[in-house]
Amino acid sequence: MRITGVIRERRSSAETAFEAGSGEAPDSRRGGPSAQNGRGKGSGTGQDRDSSKASAGGKNLGTSAAEGGTAGSFALNLARSKRLLYPFAAIVGQEKMKRALILNAINPSIGGVLIRGEKGTAKSTAVRGLAEVLPGIEVVVGCRFGCDPRDSEMLCWECAERLKEGVLPTEVRPMRVVDLPVGATEDRVVGSLDMERALRGGERAFEPGVLAEANRGILYVDEINLLDDYVVDALLDAAAMGMNVVEREGVSASHPASFIIVGSMNPEEGELRPQLLDRIALQVEVEGISDVEQRVEIIERSNAFSKDPVKFREEFEAENRRLTSRIVAAKKALPRIAVGRSDRLKIAKIAVEFGVDGHRADIMIERTARTNAAFEGRERVEAADIVAAAEMVLPHRMRKTPFDDGEFSPDRLRSMVA
Repeated sequence: MRITGVIRERRSSAETAFEAGSGEAPDSRRGGPSAQNGRGKGSGTGQDRDSSKASAGGKNLGTSAAEGGTAGSFALNLARSKRLLYPFAAIVGQEKMKRALILNAINPSIGGVLIRGEKGTAKSTAVRGLAEVLPGIEVVVGCRFGCDPRDSEMLCWECAERLKEGVLPTEVRPMRVVDLPVGATEDRVVGSLDMERALRGGERAFEPGVLAEANRGILYVDEINLLDDYVVDALLDAAAMGMNVVEREGVSASHPASFIIVGSMNPEEGELRPQLLDRIALQVEVEGISDVEQRVEIIERSNAFSKDPVKFREEFEAENRRLTSRIVAAKKALPRIAVGRSDRLKIAKIAVEFGVDGHRADIMIERTARTNAAFEGRERVEAADIVAAAEMVLPHRMRKTPFDDGEFSPDRLRSMVA
């Protein structure tokens, strides 16, 4: 049996009461996914705990609230609902991490990125700040899954029914960055069928989960190495099929679930499951910056953001817009990027020489190299693009033997491409 009933969005009573009282969208929480469209957990280089304070202190909340008896609570609620993100363009250093995120935004078929590194290296700050430089996507109006109106083969069942009645109305909305909490239940991840309503009233209802919210967006998993096995299995299934299928007692529902997975982790807390590691195309290592001048710049920018986040964001608004323009231009240029057979031979030789398993590495290097060339404004792939791609694709795929430490050698890579 296939679901043709209604969809309910999971909403807490607190969220409903908050919206009714203030007219503002509810604040995102750690306990559930949050679409980071210019709001969410405020973060900068060390700003995860300071952003709510900065938002409350750096913004004029209006005199009408200050005059009431509940001015303090009103201002606090309003500030929390308006939490400001640390600008992506303001992040100091960590160029490889930022490049990996941008390339995935340009070409989602690359297959995601894993960010490994020690605490306090702007991992989550970069991912959440990325939301503000992503271009908009065209979606079906009112669709809970963000269906692409131009892809009739990947429509959810509701949009398919609406299409039979006529043309689907569309709108453009920002691409989302959705959080997947480490402790999320299976139903919260894949969605759930309300069997109680089906048995009592004959109404079939599907409650969308995190995968539905992340469709055609970015699914961010902080501490991805700590995910439960059942969540990993759900991610693998959805990533392989591009669809999420939920089945309960003979009733099934499916919807498109095409997303870019971005994971961050501290290797000191454990390694990532091999099956998921292989599915993530790129991997970058981040560590604390040793350059003294850059470290001073991090401190100064962090203090400026804490003091007045609105003014700080305005200083980097133009740079963020330029980055968005480059991403849009690269998306348009990507289909025209030429890759010669000699370039593909180099890629295949690299994969063989570095001893990677299977052929996924070859494909990912080629896609990433083309995307990097598009972002740099080139018309064809060059050696520098292949090197940049291979440095992110190969390290976590190299086969390790008992007598080999498995260390990746950038110098060896460059010598092969030259």
